[in-house]
Amino acid sequence: MSEIAIEHPQRKWQDYFGFSTDHKVIGIQYLVTGFFFYFVGGILAEVMRTELATPDPDLLQPEVYNQFMTMHGSIMLFLWILPAGAAFANFLIPLMIGAEDMAFPRLNAVAFWMIPPGGILLLCSFFVGAPQSGWTSYPPLSLVSGVWGEEIWILCLLLLGTSSILGAMNFVTTILKMRIPSMDIHSMPLFCWSMLATSALVLLGTPVLAAALILLSMDLIAGTSFFNPMGGGDPIVYQHMFWFYSHPAVYIMILPFFGVISEVLPVHARKPIFGYRAIAYSSLTISFLGLIVWAHHMFSSGTPGWLRMFFMATTMIIAVPTGIKVFSWCATLWGGKLSLNSAMVFGIGFLSSFLIGGLSGVMVASVPFDIHVHDTYFIVAHFHYVLFGGSVFGLFAGVYHWFPKMSGRMVNETWGRIHFVLTFVGFNLTFLPMHSLGLQGMNRRVAMYDPQFAGINQLVTIGSYILAVSTIPFVINIVWSVFKGEKAPRNPWRALTLEWQTSSPPIIENFEEEPVLWAGPYDYGIDSESFDMEEDVEDMLAEVGSGS
Repeated sequence: MSEIAIEHPQRKWQDYFGFSTDHKVIGIQYLVTGFFFYFVGGILAEVMRTELATPDPDLLQPEVYNQFMTMHGSIMLFLWILPAGAAFANFLIPLMIGAEDMAFPRLNAVAFWMIPPGGILLLCSFFVGAPQSGWTSYPPLSLVSGVWGEEIWILCLLLLGTSSILGAMNFVTTILKMRIPSMDIHSMPLFCWSMLATSALVLLGTPVLAAALILLSMDLIAGTSFFNPMGGGDPIVYQHMFWFYSHPAVYIMILPFFGVISEVLPVHARKPIFGYRAIAYSSLTISFLGLIVWAHHMFSSGTPGWLRMFFMATTMIIAVPTGIKVFSWCATLWGGKLSLNSAMVFGIGFLSSFLIGGLSGVMVASVPFDIHVHDTYFIVAHFHYVLFGGSVFGLFAGVYHWFPKMSGRMVNETWGRIHFVLTFVGFNLTFLPMHSLGLQGMNRRVAMYDPQFAGINQLVTIGSYILAVSTIPFVINIVWSVFKGEKAPRNPWRALTLEWQTSSPPIIENFEEEPVLWAGPYDYGIDSESFDMEEDVEDMLAEVGSGS
């Protein structure tokens, strides 16, 4: 069936620099802003690794190193991973459920425009003495390491937390209330399930962190003693409040990219997703269990034995729904017609890297082992294998997968594969040896260390340089593709979710008419053994008159 070419107005480039209520514009604004702070945080990391190439503080003095360490962690977590997840949610959710926009478009724009001022405010703290107490900001250290830098850090997080809450409210309402009539909850893309689980954690956990930060701020500037032991306060209460949000925050950062991987792998493996409902319900299970594991960060904080046992058990149990996802993704790949393009190789890289982080997570869930490696580089390695190996690899898979839909252009696959190889090699060379450093007893968050660790640290520093270089082919690829890339059809991957039924990039109203929810791998009426995405999608597209 032939299509009649109809010209529809598209967004102008100026729209991406102003206050827009279009969810697609806001999504790209989130993504570009997040990448800006990714590069800033990456520069800080490279300076730190250069300092750590030798045991002595010959580049950064310990106080400055502590500032760089605090700012690197805060930027990467709160100004890179969190906005990047919100970027995909903003761009994709209305398109995936057949809606014209988010439920609250103006609120959506307000949520984004809280992020640039928060980020700029945080960077400006360097002019008054940046915070030195790490991204956790534990008192009493945070109460004596510089009042104004710490206060700016608190204000930044309050802004970003408010943005997250507004965004979560929007995502939940849009998913539950704005699906096309033919899409029931078990026909939603798995990305929408992951965002429901993420939003629940944001709404339940973020207010607790906000309360902790407000009390800490009062200790700093009003002389109260909520957490100050010198005045009778209890710093352990801050740790409970902080980790009640900040461990779920790990899932807030990873769950959106679980959803991304659940969309990318079946398309490029030419197979229906294996275990749709298992993946969907495991996201909700992770969301629930994520709220009752926070104190495993506090095994060495004098917690009583019965409390340690409870949180050790819940932390190990949370590996079960995560393992269900990994099993389902591997089963989706098994026997598929794999297309090893840029999106797919990053998806497979996500699986291998996140699996290592998950296994080391089960190790540190054990109280005796956790006490042994607490505050060592083993924790640094575990943390980065989960968040870089998981979130960032998943993010790049999503960027390469949906770039044609976002920009209307195809990416250069050669540059994409070069980007993956450099990223994968640099990442593993940087963080895999840190497990050994931690087991040997090297403390984290220090600018000076025992010379016996110098050899491994030099290897790690070389790996970090390769990881930094990996961003160059990515930037070249994206910039070149935006201006010179081959024009993308509406459905270059022959995928089944609704965003591929509209033009690339989507028209302002998203769809010319209400999209058709065709049968696909999420429809249980299809025999998954006989379904062949390669052949059947063309028949479906022809049937609904939406061929690419």
